[in-house]
Amino acid sequence: MQPGIHFAFGNHEEHGFVASFTSSLPAHLARWYLEREQFEPIPGEPGLYRLSEPERDGPRRTRQAVHDLRRQGYTVQADIRLDPALSAGPPRPVRSNGLLKRRSRLARAAAGRTTQRATPPTTSPPAARPIPPKPTYAPTVHLTASGSGRFR
Repeated sequence: MQPGIHFAFGNHEEHGFVASFTSSLPAHLARWYLEREQFEPIPGEPGLYRLSEPERDGPRRTRQAVHDLRRQGYTVQADIRLDPALSAGPPRPVRSNGLLKRRSRLARAAAGRTTQRATPPTTSPPAARPIPPKPTYAPTVHLTASGSGRFR
């Protein structure tokens, strides 16, 4: 590896996506970074790490690891396919016209009449409830005295 490089990423026939670090970086710090980027040490291969679960979007995750380490200020060497600066990412799926249809529907709804700002309907107000007539007699209320001598 060239002097001044901290990490190197590439493809390995047996282990898939691999990473290693140089002696210009403390080993414990390099291990910490690689493990946070989901790389695990390969038994029997000191200083070599492989991406865990490479079948789960391995190229993108490796490019992301290269990007993250560079953003932290480290110098990273990577294969062309794994270097986000040199390789284009996978093509993104094209969305259907669902967004255009939705926007069109919203525009038509915004241009149309709404019931919230409409004038009130021209119906007659509800009929008033008739007031019952006053009774011709005065209601009588009987109060009884309690036996305990206490008033309420």
